[in-house]
Amino acid sequence: MRKIRGRGGQVTIFIIIAIVLVAAVGIYFLVRPVTTSEKIPSELQGVYSEFSVCLEDNAISGIKVLESQGGYIKLPEFVPGSEYMPFSSQLNFLGNPVPYWNYVSGNNIEYEQVPSVNLMENELEEFIEAKISNCVPESLNGEYEINADVENSDAVVSIKENEVQVNVKMDFNLKKEDSSVSVENHKIIVQSELGNLYDNAIEVYNAEQEELFLENYSVDALRLYAPVDGVEISCAPKIWFADEVFYDLENAIQDNLNSLKSSGNSNDYFVVDSIEGKISDDVYVKFMNSKNWPRTYEVNPSEGATMVAHPVGNQQGLGVLGFCYVPYHYVYDVKTPVMVQIYSEKTEEFFQFPVAVIIENNNPRVSKTGSAQVYEGAQICENKNTEFSVRTYDSNMNRVDSEIYYECFGDNCYLGESENGEFNGDVPQCVNGYFVAKAEGYKDTAVMASTINSGSMEIIMDKKYEIDVELNLDNKNYNGDALVVFENSDGSSQTLVYPSQKTAELSEGNYKISVYVYKNSNLTLGESVQEYCVEVPRTIGGSWGLKKKECFDVSVPEQLISNALAGGGKTEISFSESDLLNGGISINAESLPAPNSLNQIQDNYVLYESKNLEVEII
Repeated sequence: MRKIRGRGGQVTIFIIIAIVLVAAVGIYFLVRPVTTSEKIPSELQGVYSEFSVCLEDNAISGIKVLESQGGYIKLPEFVPGSEYMPFSSQLNFLGNPVPYWNYVSGNNIEYEQVPSVNLMENELEEFIEAKISNCVPESLNGEYEINADVENSDAVVSIKENEVQVNVKMDFNLKKEDSSVSVENHKIIVQSELGNLYDNAIEVYNAEQEELFLENYSVDALRLYAPVDGVEISCAPKIWFADEVFYDLENAIQDNLNSLKSSGNSNDYFVVDSIEGKISDDVYVKFMNSKNWPRTYEVNPSEGATMVAHPVGNQQGLGVLGFCYVPYHYVYDVKTPVMVQIYSEKTEEFFQFPVAVIIENNNPRVSKTGSAQVYEGAQICENKNTEFSVRTYDSNMNRVDSEIYYECFGDNCYLGESENGEFNGDVPQCVNGYFVAKAEGYKDTAVMASTINSGSMEIIMDKKYEIDVELNLDNKNYNGDALVVFENSDGSSQTLVYPSQKTAELSEGNYKISVYVYKNSNLTLGESVQEYCVEVPRTIGGSWGLKKKECFDVSVPEQLISNALAGGGKTEISFSESDLLNGGISINAESLPAPNSLNQIQDNYVLYESKNLEVEII
């Protein structure tokens, strides 16, 4: 016999179980975390939207910082430049520091600091996490109950070609009266071409590293706008002012680089072949160079502020040439920054990074092989661990405020400025390095010192005086063309192109003074043909044997010698500080015979060596 009660009992148990399951499911759906894609109660949507918009704004702000700072939010450690290399590790661009992707440090070490996509994602994650607390709304006068586990928040960023995906994991609980919601995952998608712009930036950077196209365009400007190699028919020196050459050169390089572009007519000189076709559609590349940025221009040989090329053919024994010529060869070092901007026309975003453009000995720097990679290296200037005291004085032992540097193995470390003529601080350890003191109105002074142990030293600085130079020829005032050269016993020199330059900066010391006076000779050397013969080896039976004479004619065109050496001389003199305080010197030179033939020009150079100068302090 079956008992009906028994079946009824089972049904009751199932009903109870069903009720418990329904209740459990109801509780689960009430308290479980939901994603932002799920529906937020209408009365809580405003507060949550405020939180979401704030997260999105922070993500957009972080993206803009990445794009404007070469892929960095947190800048790499700052490394200063030096007189040798003007680049620090960052370029100050409109007041905003942008890390170089490639630069050469002050001690001539090449560095790369190209960020990876992973690094950019990590930095954007940290940026968003650091600002989450600012996005959590306040309780709004107690109307809402808001709880956010900010300390345990975790942002995950994924940079795609045309968007940046952000997922912030953080418990965020909202409650208002009977409505409540708990959100754990906060997903945001920002429409941005950060990934696409970065990929194009890498293309441009790798092309520059492999082709050095920025350096090559700069070398073109150098050879077009500055004297590099050449020969001119003349018996007088060829003179350039270095500052004027550098002015023309930096303008030419700036205009050349600023005109470069990534696409256009294939015959256009300014279209960069190495990146043409590699850049995405609707993306443009702009190159920017400014002569107002840190840069250096150097030329050798030079005599102070002038570049003088001396003639050949007017020296004794060279009359056989029958003419004079001025050969010149100048070697330039150029170091200048270039900012590369990758611009998206679609979203009006731009990604930028600077690189260092370097020309050494008239040629592009030696290119590194391979693609972008981070380079790490040690620098002497970073390890300042020895206490040292440096005091600077003038020749009367008065304190001089100056900038103090320490040079060691090519590394020039800026230490700081002295106060009341005294510097106290840490310096790098080095054997037989040099402390260098620099002050306006004083000659740069270097003193050898080892800094393995703590110590102190004194530097005596010579004051520079502006001296007016008056030139006389045969005891009469002279205002014609001349060169006046001051050579200090310490190896420094300066050349005045008289009469356009009549002021020299001299300090106490021993000087060799040379004066070359040039006058219009109106000497015309007629066209001539001269025979030159040389002996060349000849073969006998397929083997080298006797020599034979071969002659050829050399045609020399007619030549007008407009200027020729017509006076001057040399002397040595010591200037004391009391001499220089007078502010002027008078130099008297003797005339040489007026040149009326090439032989006389050559004779004048012989006579010049025996001529002395008279120097008077005025």
